[in-house]
Order: sequence, then C-alpha cells, then structure tokens
Amino acid sequence: MHKIKLAFILALMLAISGCGDNSAPNAPPQKSAAELAYITDDSPIAKARLDAAIAPLFEDPTMAETRAFLVMYQGRVIAERYGEGYDEDTRFISWSMAKSFTGALIGFLVADGRLVLDDPAPVPAWQRPGDPRGDITLRHLLHMSSGLDHTEVAGEDEKTVFEADTNRMLFLDGAQNTAAYAEARPMEAKPGEKFEYSTATSIILSDIIARTLTESTDPQVRRDVTLRFIRGRLLEPLGMDSTYPEFDPNGTFLGGSFIQATARDYAKFGEFLRHNGARKGAQHLPVSWVKFMKTSSNNDPAYGGHIWLNKKRPEGRNPVLFPDNGPDTIFAALGHLGQQIVVSPEQQLTVVRLGKTQDDVLAPMSAQIGRIMALFPVKG
Repeated sequence: MHKIKLAFILALMLAISGCGDNSAPNAPPQKSAAELAYITDDSPIAKARLDAAIAPLFEDPTMAETRAFLVMYQGRVIAERYGEGYDEDTRFISWSMAKSFTGALIGFLVADGRLVLDDPAPVPAWQRPGDPRGDITLRHLLHMSSGLDHTEVAGEDEKTVFEADTNRMLFLDGAQNTAAYAEARPMEAKPGEKFEYSTATSIILSDIIARTLTESTDPQVRRDVTLRFIRGRLLEPLGMDSTYPEFDPNGTFLGGSFIQATARDYAKFGEFLRHNGARKGAQHLPVSWVKFMKTSSNNDPAYGGHIWLNKKRPEGRNPVLFPDNGPDTIFAALGHLGQQIVVSPEQQLTVVRLGKTQDDVLAPMSAQIGRIMALFPVKG
C-alpha cells in the first residue's frame, strides 16, 4: 500500500513539475534552444563572458536540469536561454516561490486596513478560550515562527514520506481542504520562539486572504473572490498575463506551492519588489511592507517576511543563496527543485532560474547564479 501511495505522489509531483504542452494543430515548428538563446548587444558584460557564465547552468551535469534562465538589468531583459522543449511561452511551476507572492498579497490587505500585522491571526479554529494558537500573529506566520507542529520534509523511505505535512496536505488526506489540515495542527513551541519553514504556514495565510475577502464558505465563491483579488492587485498591474494561481477543492489559493507562470512573468514580480512595490511610477504595495519582507526575522537572519535573504544562517541550517559572494541586500523567492527569482537592488538585477535539480544537490547551481550576478557592478 505504501509503495502504491508513494508511486502516486511521485508521479503526481513529476507531472506537476513538468510544463504544459505548447503545441497546437498547424502551429509553426518550435524554435530550438540554440535559436532561443539571447544576449543583448548592449549588455554591460561582454557577450562572450556572460554566455560562458550562463552555459554551465545548461551544460554542466552537476547543475542539471536548467530549463529557463533570464537576466534583467536596469529593467531590461539582457539575457535569456531555455532548455530544449521550453521557450518564452512555457509556464513553469513556482513551487515555494509562491510563498513570496503570498507575502505580498498579505501586504495589500494590511495596507487596506483589513489585517493587522501584530494582531492575533484571524483563524476561527484558534479562537476558543485557552487555545494557545490564539496568540499566533500574522508576523509569526510570515516569519515561519508560528510554533505550530508542521513538518515540511520527512525522510524519503516509504514510512516517513507520509509523515511530512506538506505531502499529506497537498496530495493525501488534507488535499480536499488544505487550510483545515494546516490549521488543525497543535503547537510544539510558543509563537515567535522557533523557526520552522512550512508550506502549511503559507496555506494558513492563503486561507486568511480568502476569509478576509469574503464571508462565504462556498468553494467557488472563495476561489473567484481570491482570484479577482490576485489579478486586480498584483497580476494585472504588473502585466503578468501568463500567470495562473492554483486552488484546492475548498477554494483556497495554494499559496505555498502552486503558481504557473513564464520566466518573464516571474521576472516581473522580482522587478516589482526591486522597485519596492512600484511599477511604472505607480506605488502599488507600500514601501514599508516591502521593507518588512526584506528585514531579517528574529529566528533566522536569512529569512524575512516570506522571502529569503542573502545572509548567513545559524549553524546547522542549510545555506541559501551566496552570502559570501554578493551584497547582503540580495533577496530571493526560492522553490523546490531549484526555482529561483533572485533580486539585487544594488546591482539593478533580477535573475530567474527555473528547472528540475534535486534539492540535495542545489549548491553548484546556486553558486553559479552567484558568480553570474557578481559579474555586474554594484551601484555606487
């Protein structure tokens, strides 16, 4: 039975981590990867040098498998490359990059006065007298410090793979109502006491978004209202026309894992945060909120408000980004299998890398991203 379930999960995750079929009857032949590779003539880095730095992402087996790579400098795409079978119209799964989108969406509701960062999180199941979960605030959730007993990743054997809340919530007994599963977990620490990276935490925030927007419990209403909000406040103002958020059967945005978008749309989100919540001179998300997202949380210097920071982590925690090779103002939305939107305000850079690299061998690829970014000057 375990083998059947495990095979099902792996097959489902493999299907989701793939990309849509871009073919159509009578469509023109797809361009090859070589034809799609592009570096602008006015790149600040010599084309040959930049090309040589990008090439290992696609050609070095230790970095396999990069499917898309894009560099924006001073707001312009100056380099773009795709693996065979992928192009500028391919939608790629976000995995945990979605968490940073969720962090921004919460910011809109705080700016609107509909949520308060340091008030108890408005989760009805936690409001019973004496329930310690009633002390959890939005800040705790955004900093991954709720104190809830969430297990993001368990072991890979047949027994422990089912102990991970992420797998159970997204693919097994919690899949019909992910928020109910996430919110039902007990406490294992006091709120604000412990860092515990958790997709379930982002699902709780997604549920808070839906319930702030509507009192309806009808799944279709919850989905429609949330989708209008995401499109109207984020996707349409940013011109992210290819982006599709996914929802569970209860109408909750799967804001910890499941957004589908092109590399160019992911870059637009990175640029939006690089400009502190503004686009084309219009301030959409308050500067103060983006500053909050980019400020280290108390329990992990490398994690802010649902976004990763280019800072060293406490001993014993896996390193992220490249704190020894780049400004500490670099921040990133990161996802399973090496999805990355890496932003460096001081270098006027946004870099997107999408692909399928196992999480335990990400270091060479991540280091190469750091080397590519280090080629660009730091703004004086």
